[in-house]
Amino acid sequence: MAHLPALPGTPLYDEEGGPDAIVESVRREVEILTRSGFDAVLFCNENDRPYQLSATLEGVATMARVVTEVAPRDRPFGVDYLWDAQAALSVAAATGASFIREVATGVYESDMGLWAPDAATLLRRRRSLHAQHVRVFMNVTPEFASSVGSRDIATTARSVSVSSLADAILVSGPMAGAEPSLEALRAAKSACPDTPVFANTGVKSTNVSDFLSIADGVIVGSDLKVDGGTWNPVDPERAGRFMAEVREARGG
Repeated sequence: MAHLPALPGTPLYDEEGGPDAIVESVRREVEILTRSGFDAVLFCNENDRPYQLSATLEGVATMARVVTEVAPRDRPFGVDYLWDAQAALSVAAATGASFIREVATGVYESDMGLWAPDAATLLRRRRSLHAQHVRVFMNVTPEFASSVGSRDIATTARSVSVSSLADAILVSGPMAGAEPSLEALRAAKSACPDTPVFANTGVKSTNVSDFLSIADGVIVGSDLKVDGGTWNPVDPERAGRFMAEVREARGG
């Protein structure tokens, strides 16, 4: 994860530093992540707290600028806009991103109120933009929210894979930095043997080997930060330690 500082118009935005400060902050983090050997970089407006369900014009414009200026060109990169899948797709299509990470299906009660994403509209727009190369990673257990309904994770994951055409299934804990259970991950993978399944939150250098024994991949943010704090800067030592554990888990 390459977390953007708060974007213009949000409560925590640094007006004195402005957009240039956002660019330079993310540039430093991307340099650390690529040096450490991560397979891909995922850009996210993690500090736009409190989150909202519809992106702003200035938010999309700023994220597109940041990604364009600092994205690595020697490995894949993706976009996650909390919590607007259409915005993420727009930025991805404009910047050459390979994937987006979003909650695209289901109905939830959440910190942002009642939430009903629309995978059908998202994938039709991807088609209309001729952006089928942008893979859609669908989070089936979103943070800061709980599902309205009683389907178990295996049923949900299978349904999202087959009916909503997910390119990858993501399994999260209850919030950023909180890990999902291995049982939940195992259930999703068992239900979707032909679709990549990733652990989406709470992955650390101390547990990544356990997750990789089940999942096809992991997404990591908080564990790479100073003191493991989600909104802190990336710590080069922690990033290096994490990838050392990944290489060991992969057999060197």
